[in-house]
Amino acid sequence: MAKRPTKFRPTKTASNDKSTGGLTRRNFLEVALAGGAAASGAYISLARDMSAFAQASGSIVIGHHCELTGGFASWGYWHNKCALAATKVINDGGGIAGRKLELVTEDTESNPAAGARKLRSLIQRNRASFITGSVHSGVMLASIPVATEMKTVYFSTGEATEATGEKGTRYSFRTGTDTYGLAAAGAPWAYENLGKTWTIISPDYAWGHSHYKEHKAVIEKLGGKVHDPIYVPLDAKDLVPYLARIPQDTQVLFSVFFGALSIAFYTQAKSMGLEKTMRMYSVSGTIEAIAPADLKGAAEGVYIVENFPRMLKYKDDAFHKEYNKLVGTDDVHAREIGSDKVNAKSHSWQSYENLFALKQAIEASGWKQKSDDKGVIEALEGLQMANSLGFAQGAKTLRKEDHSGMIDCYISRIENDEFQVKKKVTKEEMAAMLPPRYDFSKEAL
Repeated sequence: MAKRPTKFRPTKTASNDKSTGGLTRRNFLEVALAGGAAASGAYISLARDMSAFAQASGSIVIGHHCELTGGFASWGYWHNKCALAATKVINDGGGIAGRKLELVTEDTESNPAAGARKLRSLIQRNRASFITGSVHSGVMLASIPVATEMKTVYFSTGEATEATGEKGTRYSFRTGTDTYGLAAAGAPWAYENLGKTWTIISPDYAWGHSHYKEHKAVIEKLGGKVHDPIYVPLDAKDLVPYLARIPQDTQVLFSVFFGALSIAFYTQAKSMGLEKTMRMYSVSGTIEAIAPADLKGAAEGVYIVENFPRMLKYKDDAFHKEYNKLVGTDDVHAREIGSDKVNAKSHSWQSYENLFALKQAIEASGWKQKSDDKGVIEALEGLQMANSLGFAQGAKTLRKEDHSGMIDCYISRIENDEFQVKKKVTKEEMAAMLPPRYDFSKEAL
């Protein structure tokens, strides 16, 4: 028997009109979410005034399509936690257009077929008007056709370019970056600083295939050489036979793994001494929810493209600091307060920020019901998001044409078991390097 979806049902508390620094608590939150100067102080835990909600019009149901179990569960834990934190902040501040946000979560099981089925349940059974979606590239690519068929906005949080590329539609959005963006952000720097002959090793899976295609295009355009990819089965435990196939002239080994495969890659590559003959380069997903210290030096010296600095000091502002508090994460190692869990920080912010992006678009368009979705989609196309408590990763644009997030990225190196940023690639630089290849805004609704 299928499990019932998890619903976020906040506890009702008494109203509280105490002020902070001359602002009511609700006004303080509004300023913080908007990125105003008065938000530079600490976040105030707000008691909910339930009278603020327009009860007659009911809750706004947003579905969360999340990997609670399966291979991506260590990431899904944080996506769920971040979405719940955003829901609380939004409801503490009066909801969306005066209506309470009700978050309903379905477990994709990290499985494309199950994920597509659960998405139908979110939309049909639970009446979710919008979806903040999967970080599993296979699940999100299986889900976009379902969301499009059901005319429902779907925010992908995975990185396969196809979600806002050849498989994208008017209903598919992504506030974060993708393999197209990560290649543009990091590959030119890595080519100049690490080496010009590359080998890419990854799981035999959509995310890895997408990285190979995008990075190969950039490196070859720059004049470099990219060897044939080495694809590893998802259930592999022993990576040595695959690592042994790496050509001897490789200068840069670009790895794209996740979870247990990442641990296997780092430890087994270290045992073979690969870092002595080539530079190790990767993206944040390879070490998401993993602490370098737990790998006992196996990740030392690896270069990583981050989407959100793991260490507070590299984006040291009040919004980042308060976001860390809201999602229960320390400021240096991104470990969960009170446990050894490590935040999947370069990705999980999207499940938090997607809810604020929807709030902004719903309120800007005057949305009341599903028949008003066209206005929300038009508001999302080109949406400007200010650095704020709602967008703590930083200011960003949801590009009109291809629905891709233009964000700041960071090239970091693991030194003494910590992420040290070596270069920031701004969202403006990203946009200049990433001309849109599709224009979904011209599609009929």
